[in-house]
Amino acid sequence: MAIDDSVKPDEPATGDRSTTPTSTWSALRPLVLRIHFYAGVLVAPFLLVAAISGLLYALSFQAEKIIYSHELTTATGERTVPLATQVKAAREAHPEGTVTAVWPSSEDGATTRVLMSSPDVEEGSSLAVFVDPYTAEIRGALPDSGGALPLRAWLSELHADLHLGDLGRNYSELAASWLWVVALGGLLLWIGRKRASKRDLLLPERAAKGRRKTLSWHGSVGLWAVAGLVALSATGLTWSKYAGENIDVLQTRLGGATPAVSATIDGSAGGGGGEHAGHGGGHDSAAHQGPDIGIDKAVEAAAAKGVGGEISVILPADGNGYVVKETDKQFPVHLDSVAVDPADGKVIDELRFADYPLLAKLTRVGIDAHMGRFLGLPNQLALAALALALIMLIVWGYRMWWLRRPTKDRRLSMGRPMPRGAWRKVPVTALLPLAAGTALVGWFIPMLGISLLVFLAADVVLGLVARARAKA
Repeated sequence: MAIDDSVKPDEPATGDRSTTPTSTWSALRPLVLRIHFYAGVLVAPFLLVAAISGLLYALSFQAEKIIYSHELTTATGERTVPLATQVKAAREAHPEGTVTAVWPSSEDGATTRVLMSSPDVEEGSSLAVFVDPYTAEIRGALPDSGGALPLRAWLSELHADLHLGDLGRNYSELAASWLWVVALGGLLLWIGRKRASKRDLLLPERAAKGRRKTLSWHGSVGLWAVAGLVALSATGLTWSKYAGENIDVLQTRLGGATPAVSATIDGSAGGGGGEHAGHGGGHDSAAHQGPDIGIDKAVEAAAAKGVGGEISVILPADGNGYVVKETDKQFPVHLDSVAVDPADGKVIDELRFADYPLLAKLTRVGIDAHMGRFLGLPNQLALAALALALIMLIVWGYRMWWLRRPTKDRRLSMGRPMPRGAWRKVPVTALLPLAAGTALVGWFIPMLGISLLVFLAADVVLGLVARARAKA
């Protein structure tokens, strides 16, 4: 993200600035600069909120392990008790709840998480009961939202909608819609500048001072961060209300929808949840009636098919069998799943991550990377670094805007944007395809298109007002 209005309306181009337009890029540059300037100034507050909340979310993974260490860990024992015994202990501790899924302990010293639908938690969340796998002792109970405990769930909601529900989602969609535009626009402007050495492209200028020094840091840091920022924008849009719907439709038409294992005992089509689904949270179906081999046998049947390690077990309910899913999202990912008939332990259906369509694989990995789960700690540190870089880019951008104010003695004056009419300098052969592409992108990403129309309308009004004042 960048805010670079480096050429004053009355300032001749010298040094590392662009010269008189002699090419398509020279003609496009003032237009890109003007859009970049307005988008940076007006959308940056939304990006700043998203960056700060995203930074806190990235750090919450490790904070969660510290704050909830009593629930998440226990002393290592010699052998674990059966899962059925652990589930029974959770039921006895919380008889008001209905067990829907179990996350068995996957490493020494980790507790088993038994998920329940309960009237004591909000809709869409589960009550997670933490059980010592060696003694079946209850270590505690906490609300669980798709695997996130209270701290991370609160920060996730803050990042997504500022705890304002559907209304708040507009903020995050607006930020995600513009982030890639501002980032790529800043990249073009930074690469297109003339400079004394290639080092100044990659690293801040050593001898620069004042606004030029700020611009140097702004551009070089933005260059290193641009790929990550564009990736965050693209993956963030998959959660959005309006663009997300268009993305889902397009993905389905391209044959990239995420498949799901069928768990229905009668063999009809079953549901398994898409890439945004949690691991068994919020399952309120009626309990399974009839013969049941038990959760331990179901896990053994899944292990015989190669599904083991870090897993989630969804209990049979409402005509469905057990669903055993691998949940290890660190590289290489292990996300195979099987459905097991509770009556005889036979595998009803199986689904391998290797059989996912390529687009579904990329979507899965992209979402997990956005959430800091793909590579674990390195992923979380990379997210924190990107969020911090975005914060600094915004701060540098506003500082450059402040330093550009016409009369520095007037503290409340503001920096000047590029002059109006930049689009008139663009050749028709480039302007028409650009306008058509912008219209198409604005339709596909509605928050981008609507806000761009608002910017243009406001700019026209301000231009008319300025012209009227000039005539007066």
